[in-house]
Amino acid sequence: MKTSTSLQPPLLSVVVIGRNEGERLSRCLQSVLNMRDPKGRVEIIYVDSNSQDDSIIRAEGLGVKVIMVKPERPSAALGRNAGWREAKGEYVLFLDGDTVLHPDFVDDSMAEFNDPSVAVVWGHRREIHPEQSLFNRVLDLDWIYPPGPSEFCGGDAIMRRSVLEEVGGFNAGLIAGEEPELCQRIRGKGYTILHVDRAMTGHDLAMTRWSAYWRRAFRAGYAYADVSDRLKDGPFPLWVRESKRNLIHAVVLLVLTASGILGSILWPSWWPLMFMVIGLGFLSVRTAIKVSWKSKDDWLTLLLYGIHSHFQQIPIFAGQLAWFWDRRRHLKRQLIEYK
Repeated sequence: MKTSTSLQPPLLSVVVIGRNEGERLSRCLQSVLNMRDPKGRVEIIYVDSNSQDDSIIRAEGLGVKVIMVKPERPSAALGRNAGWREAKGEYVLFLDGDTVLHPDFVDDSMAEFNDPSVAVVWGHRREIHPEQSLFNRVLDLDWIYPPGPSEFCGGDAIMRRSVLEEVGGFNAGLIAGEEPELCQRIRGKGYTILHVDRAMTGHDLAMTRWSAYWRRAFRAGYAYADVSDRLKDGPFPLWVRESKRNLIHAVVLLVLTASGILGSILWPSWWPLMFMVIGLGFLSVRTAIKVSWKSKDDWLTLLLYGIHSHFQQIPIFAGQLAWFWDRRRHLKRQLIEYK
């Protein structure tokens, strides 16, 4: 891969954001250095959000340009904005510091931009170690989306720098959900968000604790409420129906669970609990069947994913309630981290 020089502007700027990533960051940056030549020069920028470990030293040791941001309220949006505004490339590849770039993704994907309507290209992100925990195994399926034009992308994607300038970049007021919100403004300008059917990145979720699982879903709920409120009156409202559906879904689950427990206490019997388990099991199996296209040969993972799809509605609901509470009291919540 050819790195950029002052004599020739880069074709691609790779912006990696991170906070206390340590060895994961070294692995991420090395994967960028090892990617196949995209037929043009590349610059690499690491944006560090006030890490307390040796992340900056690791990045500098690999010859990567480092930008440090120390805002009172750190967020991925602030880091990405700092990176692309410093970038000189015609295209910007955004990566999270806990990912590993597939060596062929960029070179294989640049041709998609021959269509001037395409502003964002993103591919498949999958977990590097799904075998390390049930959380990794199940949440690996969360990354799978059908290829084609999409409503939004995730944190890993290639974007036209000119489009980022046109829409003003990421919304720095968001502590989560910044990519989907940005994509709606991009779509509002008539551009396409394209999901391609090729490997893009490996992700190191490294989730081994129940508390991390809860915080991740809680953060998703906070983002649902925040982004849906901001976009509800725009040309491309996002997550408005999902936010309302989550409210109903969470209430039903809580009522069903409470009914089973209280029923067994009031009528000393296991039958109320059995009906509760059967009801939850039916919902989980139905969901597993609906998403079977994500993993056709692993029905155990699909069943676990079905359970996750319903149970996560409770911490998502808690995240939405937290957003409404913060808005009512005019509070600004800090970054919600789960690692």
